[in-house]
Amino acid sequence: QVQLVESGGGLVQPGGSLRLSCAASGRTFSNYPMGWFRQASGKEREAVAVVSRGGDSTYYADSVKGRFTISRDNAKNTMYLQMNSLKPEDTAVYYCAAGRWPSSNVYTKTNQYPYWGQGTQVTVSS
Repeated sequence: QVQLVESGGGLVQPGGSLRLSCAASGRTFSNYPMGWFRQASGKEREAVAVVSRGGDSTYYADSVKGRFTISRDNAKNTMYLQMNSLKPEDTAVYYCAAGRWPSSNVYTKTNQYPYWGQGTQVTVSS
């Protein structure tokens, strides 16, 4: 049983920073790609950043390029999302997701991720 637990969300002012963490258990973490997705109120869930199993390939949504950094520590079974220069439009529930296939590719569609965390709220407001 794969389990994903996010932490690090909260309320931050515009221009501030937050670091999200995702602790994984239940299978060999280093074999699978991982991703961060977000869902704002009234909108569909979207890929924010994803990382290959080895950490050498990444994808970022255009809206977060240059501001967010995804990383993973396979020794600790943990993935991170460093979010800088936060904007009000970054407000959403952020989800950690684990990929379906033991592949070195990166995937950006929600149906390619069968395992999800419970989500953590990020609110950017003054």
